[in-house]
Amino acid sequence: MSQSSPPPPEGRECPQSRRSLVVCALIGVAVMAAVDEIVFHQILGWHHFYDRSTTSVGLLSDGLLHTGELLALVGGFFLYADLRRRGALAPAHAWAGFFLGLGVFQLFDGIVDHKLLRLHQVRYGVDVTPYDWAWNLAGLALLLTGATLAVRAARRTREEPAP
Repeated sequence: MSQSSPPPPEGRECPQSRRSLVVCALIGVAVMAAVDEIVFHQILGWHHFYDRSTTSVGLLSDGLLHTGELLALVGGFFLYADLRRRGALAPAHAWAGFFLGLGVFQLFDGIVDHKLLRLHQVRYGVDVTPYDWAWNLAGLALLLTGATLAVRAARRTREEPAP
């Protein structure tokens, strides 16, 4: 018969691995959207979120992306703060989720937005092949980092000795 864990200290909850991962994945998606918006849309001016119309429509689409990114970031941090406040944050799972979110956004943008829907390209007026490779390989590296951290976190959670 397996022993159950003792209750957590008063006012604290047991770490919530899955919720920590999901909340921080939301934050990761929002952070990568912000990096894309700030660096590639605003600083470098390489593209807008939707480049198949006028510049005004492109700027509007950037504003909508920015709005979604900020809502996700604020919502994610409220959920994160709630996990911390209740003592339910599982840090290893949270980091895994953050990197998974970064990678998911990057790959979704590179594959779905750039290639399948053709909403925009990374850059115009040049051979996009090296940019596509760099964009998607960076996303894959982030995703694999998150997956590796998730596997390690799950393994550590299973291996923790029962009190």
